[in-house]
Amino acid sequence: MNFTNKTFWVTGAASGMGKAVSVALAKYKATVIISDRDAQGLTDTAQSIEAAGGTAKVVILDMSDSRAITESAALVLSEGYKIDGLYHFAGISQRSLVTETPLENDRKIMEINFFGVVALTKALLPHMIQNGGGQLAAASSLVGKFGFPYRSAYSASKHALHGFFETIQAENFQHNIHVSMLIGGRIQTNISKFAINKEGQEHGKMDPGQANGITPEKAAQQILRGLKRDQREIPVGGSELIILKIRRFLPGLHAKIIRKIKPM
Repeated sequence: MNFTNKTFWVTGAASGMGKAVSVALAKYKATVIISDRDAQGLTDTAQSIEAAGGTAKVVILDMSDSRAITESAALVLSEGYKIDGLYHFAGISQRSLVTETPLENDRKIMEINFFGVVALTKALLPHMIQNGGGQLAAASSLVGKFGFPYRSAYSASKHALHGFFETIQAENFQHNIHVSMLIGGRIQTNISKFAINKEGQEHGKMDPGQANGITPEKAAQQILRGLKRDQREIPVGGSELIILKIRRFLPGLHAKIIRKIKPM
């Protein structure tokens, strides 16, 4: 992917990795369509994009509303935008055991993390194919590669994204559609603050491990480096990414490590 003078749609762009990637793209004089439900956050991101030399278009979007997602995509395309890349960062996490998580919480997480992503991707994919190709990227997680305590629905939603996007890659390779999954580790974003507990309320604090993670700006550097190379999986984080190798080569040890995770 060559980012210069291209047009990208970035979700979850009001803060965190979505914002950092949007601003990083602006340095290539890109046009960045930024989406989030946080209107003020999007305004701040838009100002940063313009200051960095890019062009911003704000689309306020709730990823739990599939109908609004489809309508917004149709409106943007009707305005003549040619989308070269769609990068998904919007999402919600959880902090609760399987046995104490009500089904409505599982559905909420899947609606935002999976079905919202699917809705926007399906709305834009035919356009990208018609225009000769494009790049899709979705923020997964370490727990998108394996189950993890207190993240059952979150982990499941990220696993589902892998299946969905790997299928898109297999079906559309001949159409020049490239797919990258972003395997995030510990990154200083608000995702743990906005994670929902067993009552469906916000967790309200940043986890200690996350607080000591890399900055969103450093994460954006790693992401863009991988996207330039069209990497199918892009690890994002620090030393905690070693768990991927432990899982692959020492599965028994990995299982023991995961079982020792304590409630947060």
